[in-house]
Amino acid sequence: MSENKGIMLAKSVQKHAGRAKEKILQNLGKVDRTADEIFDDHLNNFNRQQMSANRLQKELNNYIRCVRAAKTASKSLMDAVCEIYEPQWSGYEALQAQTGASDSLWADFAHKLGDQVLIPLNTYTGQLPEMKKKVEKRNRKLIDYDGQRHSFQNLQANASKRKDDVKLTKGREQLEEARRTYEILNTELHDELPALYDSRILFLVTNLQTLFATEQVFHNETSKIHSELEAIVDKLATESQRGSNTLRKQTSNAIKTSSPVQSPVNKLNNASINSTNYQNQITTNGGSSLANSQPHFSFHTDANTADLPAGVLYRVKATYGYVKEDVDELSFEIGDTIRVIEYDDPEAQEEGWLMGQKEGTSEKGLFPANFTRPI
Repeated sequence: MSENKGIMLAKSVQKHAGRAKEKILQNLGKVDRTADEIFDDHLNNFNRQQMSANRLQKELNNYIRCVRAAKTASKSLMDAVCEIYEPQWSGYEALQAQTGASDSLWADFAHKLGDQVLIPLNTYTGQLPEMKKKVEKRNRKLIDYDGQRHSFQNLQANASKRKDDVKLTKGREQLEEARRTYEILNTELHDELPALYDSRILFLVTNLQTLFATEQVFHNETSKIHSELEAIVDKLATESQRGSNTLRKQTSNAIKTSSPVQSPVNKLNNASINSTNYQNQITTNGGSSLANSQPHFSFHTDANTADLPAGVLYRVKATYGYVKEDVDELSFEIGDTIRVIEYDDPEAQEEGWLMGQKEGTSEKGLFPANFTRPI
């Protein structure tokens, strides 16, 4: 047994040495090489195909790792949002449900990328190394064939001198065997390489369609969740602004001091100056201070007071919708125009609240000033 192994090892070493010598002679131009330009074109296409597929596989693996990392980061962020969003706030349960749905979407997205996109891609790329091995085997058999061909040519050149028919016969048999082995592999690859190359189109169409469809579903559904989350927070903001006016209802006949949450866009002038009576309040002793009996109502310092109907202090446009919570209040929608007028009883003026009439209607009542902006 060990003797057979030794013989096989010696033959293998001899074969490798013979191939190495043949390649060196071919590279130096000492001997010719069997040319096959059609096969060379097929091989170039295959090499590009394998390189592109391997890169796509590498980048998809990296992308899925990033998606899984983003899933973890998204869950941590949503957990923090749920923690900071207090249970008594409006939409708490809906927010909990939406953040849970977001985590499920991320998990489903990562799973589909791996199961429906990466696994088929792995199957596709998995056949390429096997084809590469077959090409390499064909190339080795080509070197063997060229080596036998050159050996037989040398043998023929010297046979006329020695008349060695036995060596010629054996050389011819070895050449024929090498040619047959090479041509079988070469013929198979002439069919298999272009077929494999053409198959890339159908595979890529299916694979990329799945990838992009999965992306589309994920982003569409995620967008819906984020829209819902935004609506929940918007509702909390609106109810927070409306809710502050309940303090106003808890006081009795005294001047009330509650006001809605101040908008960063619309700030009230807390000095409460009555523009109509302003000039009448200027003292005549050289000063320009207001009298102690000045009326109370809020006034936008940047409001336009020119060319207004009688009794109208200025006009405002609603930046938020408001639904009245008392009979003496005024309801309006975003974009409505309101004429700010004086209180019937200036002493009843409340800080942060204006008296107004919705333009084009006879509706009149109190409304939160920071739900509007001056025109």
